[in-house]
Amino acid sequence: MGDGKQGGTMVEIPKFAGGLMGQSEQNPIAVVQAKFKEVEHKFKGWLAKQSLPVEAAVVTATSAAQGAAIGAFMGTLTGDTSSLITPPPNAAGLNPEAMASLKQAQAFTGGPLVQARNIAVMTGVNAGISCVMRRLRGKEDVQSSMVAAFGSGAIFTLVSGMGGPNQAANALTSGLFFALVQGGIFQLGQKFSQPPVEDVYYAKTRSMLSNLGLQNYEKNFKKGLLNDITLPLLTDSALKDANIPPGPRLLILAHVDSSNPELKERRRGSR
Repeated sequence: MGDGKQGGTMVEIPKFAGGLMGQSEQNPIAVVQAKFKEVEHKFKGWLAKQSLPVEAAVVTATSAAQGAAIGAFMGTLTGDTSSLITPPPNAAGLNPEAMASLKQAQAFTGGPLVQARNIAVMTGVNAGISCVMRRLRGKEDVQSSMVAAFGSGAIFTLVSGMGGPNQAANALTSGLFFALVQGGIFQLGQKFSQPPVEDVYYAKTRSMLSNLGLQNYEKNFKKGLLNDITLPLLTDSALKDANIPPGPRLLILAHVDSSNPELKERRRGSR
């Protein structure tokens, strides 16, 4: 211990220890997510190279499988309630409207197999029609979304037994309802997902305020219509009219003067 070798040996860390520690500290969930995204990206790339019938069939099948899994899970939660609405012994004597109402209730409260079938049909048809519309029209818009929703709603009504005595009319009504709902959802999604359009006339102004740490006053500039065009013309009174305090006004004017010496000399001469 006197020569310090033992102490040095005890604190020595192998060169590869840092790498092992880094690997052990890596989040396994993040690794799985990264692998999943990589596989998904490759699958989409392969699918985009296929013909329209192949792509539509694969998309329909995969979406139907996902819908079946969701429906089966829902069916396990509603399976007990479906027994409460089973047809009575004298079901044959019920009027068509009563039987239609009974079938509608069963469509949403059936067991795992019933729910898996219904949801699989709805999601598969929706995805398949969306795929075809996207390939044919070259874009995915609200019209394509509504057409896909109409088809899935109509087929869902027929397969689930919700059609009642007049299946064609009820399928048409359900399809229209699905289309209107999907159209509204699509429009809302587009509205909230699109980033705000950058105003090109505030680029220099925004950069100046950011450099000065005065980002909070950007709304004052916009409200006072002070943009890049008026930036070289800024005066203390103009900034004061925009409700900007004295301290930020001094910083802004000093910045404008430093970037435009001629303007600074002109202001001095006008005093």
